Amino acid sequence: MKEIKVFAPASIANLSCGYDILGVCLDNIGDEITVTKTKKKGITIKKVSGQKLSTDISVNVAGVSATALLNESKVDCGFEIEIHKGIKPGSGIGSSAASSAGSVFAINKLIGEPYSNKELIKFAMQGEMAASGSKHADNVAAVLLGGFTFVRNSVENDYFKLNTPIEIAFTVIHPKIELKTKDSRAVIKDKVSIKNMIEQSANLGAFISGLYTEDYDLIRRSVKDVVIEPLRSVLIPKFEEIKSASINSGALSCGISGSGPSVFAICKGITTANKVGEAMTKVYRNLNLEYDIHISCVNDKGIRILNYK
Repeated sequence: MKEIKVFAPASIANLSCGYDILGVCLDNIGDEITVTKTKKKGITIKKVSGQKLSTDISVNVAGVSATALLNESKVDCGFEIEIHKGIKPGSGIGSSAASSAGSVFAINKLIGEPYSNKELIKFAMQGEMAASGSKHADNVAAVLLGGFTFVRNSVENDYFKLNTPIEIAFTVIHPKIELKTKDSRAVIKDKVSIKNMIEQSANLGAFISGLYTEDYDLIRRSVKDVVIEPLRSVLIPKFEEIKSASINSGALSCGISGSGPSVFAICKGITTANKVGEAMTKVYRNLNLEYDIHISCVNDKGIRILNYK
């Protein structure tokens, strides 16, 4: 195999109750990444389409993560990368994670898969570090492992998949403003009260239990954020209105997707997810604010191969 093209999907991080811990992989929006093996050593980003991004491998997250993999694997060849961005940077649905994870997944396939998808997370995290200044694994774990994922300890490379209830679907609305992860992280406080820690921990545990028991009412009660959302929600236009409209239209819960500005609603069934999408869009139409809307089931497989030769 000398060339491979992969689809690296979008993802939602945090899911309200699991800041930098929880993630979920979406199904129908993502980046397409083509990687070709070359005789010349090193990484080259030949082309980026879909969005205006640097081809400098020390700046582009796909180049940063790919370089990290090459530095450890010490393979006797190089790779040329082409990226078509289907996810807008700064949208809050894992744009940097898709490119970071997609490039290392593709290269790993071309060199005979010396690493498992779980082992690739540490390389993809280097791309996240370049993008946000923080080496967080919640998005890249979801993209590489698929489904709902849990980060116990990224230093120890301890990640695992959670159960995906069969009827879970997501609605995501992206107001077309850019909110950089670095800026969104800047509003977060270093200390959390004991009261909030207890409540957030209880919600996290209950949410995981709800996933395994497929208890949708428990999921509804658990997807709440008393730590991060109160600080970040002011950065997102009409957040409270979007949230109220989603809940009133049948969503189990609603919160900030990753660092924002996208807002997600977790729903029981794709029919409800579509209904919630209509309610969300009405809020932004009344505001004359441009937006994208995405309705998606959970992608339980993660990155997928489109073709190879």
